[in-house]
Amino acid sequence: MKREGPREGRIRCAENMAAPLFLDNRRLQLLIFGGKGGVGKTTCATAAALRLAKRSPKSSFLLVSTDPAHSLADSLADLLPPDNLKVFELDAREYLATFKQKHNDKLREIAARGTFLDDDEINRFLDLSLPGLDELMAFLEISAWVENRSYDCIIVDTAPSGHTLRLLSMPEFLRRWLDMLETLLAKHRYMKWVFSRSSHRDELDAFLEELAASAKRMEVLLQDPVHCRFVPVMLAEAMSVRETVSIVKEVDRLKLPMTDIVINRLYPDNPCAVCGDERLRQSRELRNLFSQTSLSRFALWIVPLYAEEVRGRKALESFWDQVEPITEAPPAGRELSVAPPPRVEAAVPWPPPETTLLIFAGKGGVGKTTLACATALQLARNTSGKNVLLFSAGPAHSLSSCLEMQIDSRPKAVSSGLTAMEIDSEAEFRALKNQYAGDIEKFLESVSGNFDLTFDREVLERILDLSPPGLDEVMALTRVMALLASGSYDVLVLDSASTGHLIRLLELPEIIDQWLKLFFELFLKYQQVFRLTRFSQELVAMSKNLKRLRELVSDPARAALYAVSIPTDMAFEETQDLVAACERLPISVPGLFLNLVTPPSDCALCSALYRRESLVRNKFHRSFSGRDVTVVYRRGEIRGLRRLAELGKALYQNTRVESRAYAC
Repeated sequence: MKREGPREGRIRCAENMAAPLFLDNRRLQLLIFGGKGGVGKTTCATAAALRLAKRSPKSSFLLVSTDPAHSLADSLADLLPPDNLKVFELDAREYLATFKQKHNDKLREIAARGTFLDDDEINRFLDLSLPGLDELMAFLEISAWVENRSYDCIIVDTAPSGHTLRLLSMPEFLRRWLDMLETLLAKHRYMKWVFSRSSHRDELDAFLEELAASAKRMEVLLQDPVHCRFVPVMLAEAMSVRETVSIVKEVDRLKLPMTDIVINRLYPDNPCAVCGDERLRQSRELRNLFSQTSLSRFALWIVPLYAEEVRGRKALESFWDQVEPITEAPPAGRELSVAPPPRVEAAVPWPPPETTLLIFAGKGGVGKTTLACATALQLARNTSGKNVLLFSAGPAHSLSSCLEMQIDSRPKAVSSGLTAMEIDSEAEFRALKNQYAGDIEKFLESVSGNFDLTFDREVLERILDLSPPGLDEVMALTRVMALLASGSYDVLVLDSASTGHLIRLLELPEIIDQWLKLFFELFLKYQQVFRLTRFSQELVAMSKNLKRLRELVSDPARAALYAVSIPTDMAFEETQDLVAACERLPISVPGLFLNLVTPPSDCALCSALYRRESLVRNKFHRSFSGRDVTVVYRRGEIRGLRRLAELGKALYQNTRVESRAYAC
C-alpha cells in the first residue's frame, strides 16, 4: 500500500481541508480510534459516529466499544442515537461463552485426534485456554459484522494502546492458533491416508478453513486504504507523544491505513497564567511532535479544551466544529514560568508499617503513573532501611517518561532505596516457551523414534499455545513476587493497567492456578515418558509465587489499592465500577486520589472548569464517604525526580490533621 510521503504534501492537504477526511468518507467500512488511556478516544469515536450517521441518514452505522471498562453509555448520557446508528458495548465474556457453546465439541474432537490426553484433560485445557480472551472475541465478532455487511460502517472505540494493538494483530495471532489446531489434525489425516487412502475433508477441516478465511478477510479489510482507517488520538503531553510514536510504528508494521492524528484538549492562548503555562507546555510537545519523522506524513488536527465536559447531545454534536489543522510547529515563545509547588487537599494517610504492596489503578489518563512514582519516591525517602520496587507489568509502560530515565525489564536504581522496572510480560512468556521447547527437545532425543512421534513432537512443542489469556501478565507479577520473596525488596508499588484490564488481571490468578495444577497432574500421570525437568521447576516456582501473590493481594493489612480518578462524570462512573470490583475480589481500597483538579481562578475557562468539577467532586465525597479522598490540583505536567519528589511530599505531609479537616 502506498503511503503519502513528503511532509509538504501532508501540509498542503491539511491546509485545504476544514475537517479530517474520515468525517466525510462515505466509503469507509471500518473506522478505528486508538491511543493512550485518557486521551479522549471514546469522545472522538462517539462524536464521529454521530456526525457520520447524520450526514448519511440512509446508511447504517455501528459504534462499538472493545474496552472491558466501557464508557459509551456514559459519554452519550441523555442522547438518544439516531435510528441509523446502533451503539454496542461488547461483552467479551458473553461472546466467549457463546463461542464455547457453539464450537467446543469441534475443538475437543480436534484435540482428541492429535494428542495423548484423555477426554477430561482435553476438556479442562480448553476451558482454561482460549487465547487472547478480550481481543479475540472482539475481533471475531467485528469480523462477522463486516463479512455479513450488517452495517455500512463500524466505528470502534478501543481499549488503551497495548490492548488495541493486540486487537489489531489478531489476524496474526489467530493464524498461529489455527496452525496449532491444524497440527493436532495432521496425525489423523495421515492415518486416514495410510489405511484408507482417503483425503476427504470433514467438518473439522471445514471449521478451521472457515476461521482462517474469516481472519484473512478481516486482515485484507484492515489493510484496505479505501475502506478502513485507523486514527490515533493523543494529547500534547510528553508521555502521550511517546506512546503515539510507538502506536504508529506498530500500526505501520501491521500495514493499517492512517492519514490523520487527532490532538485533543489544547489549551487556549490567553492572559490566564494557568492556561498560558499549560499552552506553552503543550506547544513544546507539539514542536517535539513535528520533530518526529515517523509522524511527518500525517495531517495533524487539534481540538480545543472545552469548558464543559464533552458528554451528551449538545457537546458531542458540536465536538468537531472547532477542529483545526496544525501545519507547522508552534514558535518557541516565552519561557515557561517556574512551576508552582504541587497543591493537595486532604493529604494521604501514611501507609502502615506492614504495607507490602500498593496498587495504583484507574481509568487511562488519570495520572496513575505520576502518583505511583511520587508515592514510591516518598516511601523510599521516609521509610528507613526499606527498599522499594516501583514496577509496571501492563502492555504499555510509562515509567520511563515519568521518571525521565530509561527503565526496562531489569531492576534499575532510581534513587536511594528506590528501584524501578518495566516488565516485558511477552518476553517473560517467550522465555518460558523457550525453556519448555528445550526440555521437549531433550525428551524427544532420549526416546527411541517411532511412528507417533512424527506428529506428537509438534503437538508437544506447541501445547503452550493453548495457555490461558493473560498468562504473560500474571507471570510478570509472579516474577516480582520472587524478588519480594528473595528479600531484595520490602515494598512493591504497582503502576497498573487501565481499569478493565486490571480487574481481569486480578481475577486471573485463580484461572492460572487451575492451569498449573492441570500441568502438574499431567507430569505425574505421564512421568515415565513426559520428563521436563527444568520446565517443571519453572512451573513449581510460578505456582509458589502465584500463591504468595493471591495471599498478599487479599490481605488488607499488607496490600492496598488506591483508585485514581479525575473530576468528570465518566471517570466517576468508572471509579465506582473499579471499587465495586475490588469489593467482590476482595481487595482493600482505603482511599482514592481525585487528580488533575482545576484550581480556582479569575479566568473564564478555568472558572467554568472549576464550577463543573466541583459538582463531580461532591459526588465523589458522597459516594466514597468512608474512604480518604485526596484532591490533587493541576500543576502542569509533573515529570522528573525533583517534581515527583515535591508531589510526594505534598501528598503525604501532615496527613492526620488535613484528613480530619476534609472529612465528609
